[in-house]
Order: sequence, then structure tokens, then C-alpha cells
Amino acid sequence: MGGLAALFGNSEEKTQDSDKLMDLYWNRAELKKSFANQKKEQYKLQDRIKREEGKSARLQQKLDHLEDLLLDPQWVHNVVVFYQLRNLAKSCERHLTTFAEQLKLQREQKQHEEYREEWQAKLAEETAQLQEMLLNHRNSMQQLEDQVAAGLQDLESLGFLAKIFKSRAVKAAIRESESQLEMARAEEEAMLSDLAAIDRRAEPEHRGLDVASKRSINLMILAFAQELFLNFEDKEFAKLVKEANEKSAGSINYGNRFDCTQLLDQIEDRMTMMENNKEFAGILRKRATLLSKNAEFRNKNDVVPTAASTETVYDIGEDDSVRELQLPILGENWWGIAKVLSR
Repeated sequence: MGGLAALFGNSEEKTQDSDKLMDLYWNRAELKKSFANQKKEQYKLQDRIKREEGKSARLQQKLDHLEDLLLDPQWVHNVVVFYQLRNLAKSCERHLTTFAEQLKLQREQKQHEEYREEWQAKLAEETAQLQEMLLNHRNSMQQLEDQVAAGLQDLESLGFLAKIFKSRAVKAAIRESESQLEMARAEEEAMLSDLAAIDRRAEPEHRGLDVASKRSINLMILAFAQELFLNFEDKEFAKLVKEANEKSAGSINYGNRFDCTQLLDQIEDRMTMMENNKEFAGILRKRATLLSKNAEFRNKNDVVPTAASTETVYDIGEDDSVRELQLPILGENWWGIAKVLSR
């Protein structure tokens, strides 16, 4: 037997060798998997480095181009005008964004307050109904208590012979009244528990604005965007402002030094007027009403009107006169309106 064991090996030793081989196999598989994941991560990082290098190269090109423009006497004033116009365009965008955010917040707060008042009124109605039921129930309980007291008094007042013949019926009536009174007390406890539950009831979460409210908000935002455009008495100047926000420096020639100086003065005047122009709430409401008459929506759940149905700009005078212009403010995304509309 010893010779056979030496020839074929011990079974326990074979099992140990097999386990070691399996461990080596799985360790090798895990290492290959880990290596593959690291290679994949390496490729991702290399791609990211290439993208960042591309961004840096493009940015450097822009800086070099801008430097060349600033060094060119014929373009230096154009560059200043370009960035001042862009600043004016950004100011218009900020005004529109601020207006939209404040309007949405006001409408949400108003609707939430109305919803809260409605919920509280419903809660008060439930409480009042339950309290009235409790009052009626307690009146019924008082009658039962009176019946029990009267029955006990009758039982006490019975004479010897009457007790023999009538006490059983009187006691049965008393037991019936006491049984009803016990059930009535349980019902009273249930009503009191319901009242306490109403007091503990948490206010439901705000459901958000409905379709009609969002449409109303968007029409007001459109009305404000039109107001920003109409503030530019020179409509071509307004288009220059919008254009500066969409193109790059050096792509637009605003003229010679004198022309550029005039434009800079115009920009400064417009910035001042924009900051001081605050009284237009009534005009916005009137304009939004006019917009609503022609606004069309793709379906019943859509809250943004079609661009074609809102191309008419309503210039409302102090005497309520209305002058109509045609400008696709929504279609051409004036003042970045697309990103501030309620969705």
C-alpha cells in the first residue's frame, strides 16, 4: 500500500494541489479583468486629455485673434464696441431671467397659498361637521344616561309586590340603556380620535403649476422680452446688440473711430435707461392679453406657444394706442428667452 501511495500520490495532497491550481486560475482571471478595466480607464483619460487640449488650443486661437485685433488700429475700437454690445445683450438676458424667476416664484407662492387656504377650509368643514355630530351624539348619550338614572330611580321606588312582578322588566330596560350607553361612549371615543387625527393631518405637498398658469407665465415673459426690444428706439441698434451675443469679435465691422464712439454713447444711454425703467407692469399685462388672443399651442398640454403665433410685437403707448411690429422674438431666441420659459 505504501508503494501504491508513493506511485499514485495521496488523495489529500491531490486535492490541495487542485485547490491551489483553482486559486491561481481565479487570481489570474481577476488580474486580467483588473488590467482590462485599467486600460479602459486609461483610454478614457487619454480621450479627455485630447478634448481638453483641443479646448485649450481653440481658446489660445481666440486669444491670439483678439490680441491681433487689439493691436490693429482699425479694429481696436470695433472690439471695444463689440464687447460693450455683448455686455448690453447679457444685461437684457439677466433682466429677462430675473423677471421670469420672480414671476414664477410669485405665481407658485400665490397658487400654493390658494391651495393651502382651500385645504384649510376643507379641513375646517370636516372639523365642524364632526363636532356637530359629536354634539348630537352627546345629547343622545345624555338621554341614555337619563334613562338609566330614571330606571334606577323607578327600581328603587318599587314596593315589595311591584318588585316581584316589575323589577325584571325594569332591570332589563336599565341593562339595555347601559348597553347602548357603553356603545355610545365607544363611538364618542372614535369621534374624538377622528378630531385629533384631523388636527395632526399634515399639509399636502404643493402640486406645482398647472398648464393654464404656465401658459400665462410664458405670455408674460414674452411680453417682457418685447418690452426689452421696444426699449431700443433704434431697432437696427437692437439687432446689433443681439448679433454681438451670437458672433465672435472681429466678425462685425462697426465703422471708424467716430462711428464706434457714437455707438458707445448709445450703449451707455441704453444701459442707464434700462436700469431706470421700472414702471411697465400695466403695459405687460395688456401686452400679454393681446398675445393670448393669437397664441397657439401644439396640444392641450403644451405650455409654450408656437413661434409663428407670437411674432407680432405690440407697442402700447401711454394713451393705450397699439402699434404692431413683426419680429420672431421666440423663433430667433431673443435675449435667450427659450431657456427661461416655464416648461
